[in-house]
Amino acid sequence: MNVRIRPGKAMGSAFAPPSKSMAHRLLIAAALSEGKSVIHHLSPSEDILATADCLRALGKTVEFSGDTAVLSGKSIAGEGRLAEGNPAAESLPEEMPVLRVRESGSTLRFLIPTALTYGRRIRFDGSRRLFERPLSVYEELAAKSGFLFEKEPGGLTVSGRLEPGVYRIPGNISSQFISGLLFALPFLRGDSRIELIPPVESRPYIDMTESALLSFGIRLFRRDENVIEVPGNQRAEGAELFVEGDCSNAAFLEVLNVFGGSVDVKGLNPETLQGDKVYPEYFRKLSKGFSELSLADCPDLGPVLFAASAALHGGCFTETERLRLKESDRVSCMAEELRKFGIRCENNRNTFTVFPGTLQTPEQKLSGHNDHRIVMALSSLLTLTGGEIEGAEAVRKSWPDYFKQLQKLGIEVEKDAVDQ
Repeated sequence: MNVRIRPGKAMGSAFAPPSKSMAHRLLIAAALSEGKSVIHHLSPSEDILATADCLRALGKTVEFSGDTAVLSGKSIAGEGRLAEGNPAAESLPEEMPVLRVRESGSTLRFLIPTALTYGRRIRFDGSRRLFERPLSVYEELAAKSGFLFEKEPGGLTVSGRLEPGVYRIPGNISSQFISGLLFALPFLRGDSRIELIPPVESRPYIDMTESALLSFGIRLFRRDENVIEVPGNQRAEGAELFVEGDCSNAAFLEVLNVFGGSVDVKGLNPETLQGDKVYPEYFRKLSKGFSELSLADCPDLGPVLFAASAALHGGCFTETERLRLKESDRVSCMAEELRKFGIRCENNRNTFTVFPGTLQTPEQKLSGHNDHRIVMALSSLLTLTGGEIEGAEAVRKSWPDYFKQLQKLGIEVEKDAVDQ
């Protein structure tokens, strides 16, 4: 889908969409629980639907009604749950379960450890790009434990039985690996401990996983900031919860104010644990002048911050290496697209510099690079210059109604395929 945006100032009020990060966590924690859970304020984005599909494949009943999901049935957790003679095995098909993760890295990384408690083959299917992204922590774990871990283009097959114990994990890798273990370890038949090797990045995302599990009665203990004690033999109980507003996507609304608009962004939790809550502070710094900002705890803000700096005074962004491993190489792709606006960038291994310049109307079509956050970042800049984006349908991954929201705020958006 191509989208053409005309220059204009956004005016009005808008609710931040539901937090995709927390929605994943609450759905999985609910699936690990016994009985019925109700999760309100969900968005039917591609990633959330992928998680729901995978939970169904593991035997949980997941039913959507509007923005609410009702989960019922047995817990998908349980050491040896699928072993021969275990009555819980009846909730899964006899053939190898296939978990269709689409393009959702969160879904894949969160569920691999749980899949490695079943003692039988389980397959993950998804996009080729997704399986090009690192799974190193789990690969190393599988190699040490003798688990099956067969990775191929567009798929992964695993089989093994995760054991309680001590897990030492580098803190500078994706927090999704740590969260995946936190989802699985409480249900094993013994106690475990996760030791994070400093430096630890994206710590807020780990805190979000702990908070989600606590909502369903799972206890975790911090010996210190880098050691998490995980008692085993726990049982999670169903709960009714609301998904809070998403800070990372709210930033795409707030940046319109940085560009001269007047948008009242509602629906955010002032006490949120989301690392992306720093976006107002970062926007203030960029508005004052060229700034150096760390993305260690907020990598998802990268594209919108790059866009803001291009329209303002430039900026230098550190801890950017992990942005290369997202739906696209977000550093290289944003550099490529910003050049079409006449903005010069310097792309190093772990830093990205946007030099001060004057935005020009792109003479070429912009590319969305099949990345929702790049599409939205470029769209925000086009409210200043006007222009066209190819592959704009990528927003379905996290915010299916994004362009409708822009239109409600008074931005002229023309689409060649209106299906949202």
